[in-house]
Amino acid sequence: MTETPREELPVVVIGAGPTGLAAAAHLLERGLEPLVLEAGSGPGAAVADWGHVRLFSPWRFDIDAAARRLLVSTDTTPGGWVEPDPDALPTGADLVERYLVPLAEALGDRVRFGARVTAVARQGADRTRSLGRERRPWLVRTDAGDVLARAVIDASGTYATPNPLGTSGLPAAGEADAAAFLAGPLPDVLGRDRHRFAGRHALVVGMGHSAANTLLSLVELAEQEPGTRITWAIRGGSPRRLYGGGSDDQLPARGLLGTRLRDAVEAGHVALVTRVAIEALSPLDGEAVRVVGSGRRDGVDGPLDLAVDTIAAATGFRPELGMLREVRLDLDPVVEAPSRIAPLIDPNHHSCGTVPPHGEAELAHPDDGFYLVGMKSYGRAPTFLLATGYEQVRSIAAALAGDRAAADEVQLQLPETGVCSSNLALQADDDGTVPADALAAALTGADACCGVPSAPQPVTIGAPPERRELGFATGFAHGRSSD
Repeated sequence: MTETPREELPVVVIGAGPTGLAAAAHLLERGLEPLVLEAGSGPGAAVADWGHVRLFSPWRFDIDAAARRLLVSTDTTPGGWVEPDPDALPTGADLVERYLVPLAEALGDRVRFGARVTAVARQGADRTRSLGRERRPWLVRTDAGDVLARAVIDASGTYATPNPLGTSGLPAAGEADAAAFLAGPLPDVLGRDRHRFAGRHALVVGMGHSAANTLLSLVELAEQEPGTRITWAIRGGSPRRLYGGGSDDQLPARGLLGTRLRDAVEAGHVALVTRVAIEALSPLDGEAVRVVGSGRRDGVDGPLDLAVDTIAAATGFRPELGMLREVRLDLDPVVEAPSRIAPLIDPNHHSCGTVPPHGEAELAHPDDGFYLVGMKSYGRAPTFLLATGYEQVRSIAAALAGDRAAADEVQLQLPETGVCSSNLALQADDDGTVPADALAAALTGADACCGVPSAPQPVTIGAPPERRELGFATGFAHGRSSD
């Protein structure tokens, strides 16, 4: 087999989400040719799925620097790209329409849609072959054919691979057969998915802020639609961590969300079941699904046997590693993240505090020229930030261009104060602005992790509806939970 010189090939980026497109912008700025392969029909396909959720961080933290420079210099629309108000809070849909779509257009035919990557390997060498391995280009297999690359940046994320509902990290019996009853981790309860919940019995599984956001939307729906019932199942023994409260929660701002949820549970609007272990799911005549297992209600342990119409499984995510079977990876055995950054993000020890900046050196694997970036670089950990991903790909682009000094000079500066993730119960004024003092009070004492200024200015979120909440979030709009 004739080997193609690696330096003559493009750098393949897997995924056209925020981090993937930022990687392409940095590569292009460094004189390297990127090729972005995206399985979806457009940029930010995963983001579009939760387009109804509002990010916690204003636009100033959501736009990559190299991407901004490319957009400003490229007339992708009549009159050129108009940068959003840096202090406004975008929804997921805003992020796609006002940033990712123009950015993909600026990159032109360097972005291929409908190109699902199924495998990555060295050309002509399986995982076991070492001789001359570093000279061989990368082979990226897609459902439309093979592509050769000088390097591969995997920014495919984890949103498409949620954790199962069953225990021990395994799907419950019959979980695949019950797929039609699963509404996803962040259903649009008051909009697109309203018909699946209105006047029906919903089960929400999980104890992260994704679950909390869905539960509160369901409570609002129940006020409008008689007959709407809500059951909340968590694997832990108590929801206190989500409710917040003193030493039980290192992030006092979570209490703003937790208080509303706790009130809904105590008022009987939400039926809480703790210590839940889901063992089996089975459809019932196509109208409902039976959920069988065990749990605790009102302090009493016993069997769990529910018939529900829809399940919102906010159980967290995991990386899809099957397509990387022929790549020599160095992954942490616990969180499945690159081993050098895993201790910094392991949720067993880390609760959305400051993650030390990291770049190419920490993301490198034994197979040179291959990188996991963005949410996928965090494996099963739930604390990823967009700003972190942007700095990752800046450093990698510098390294691939031979600028070792720039690659090692990590530039990420996170603010001193932040919140992990939630829809904080902050109310906007009539002009759509959250007062600076209210936002500052909400964030006082919280750990630095999510890109909120320590001395915030009024944040404009657009024309207010009757009730406005802010979705403060890690990375792509909401926190992830392994509960």
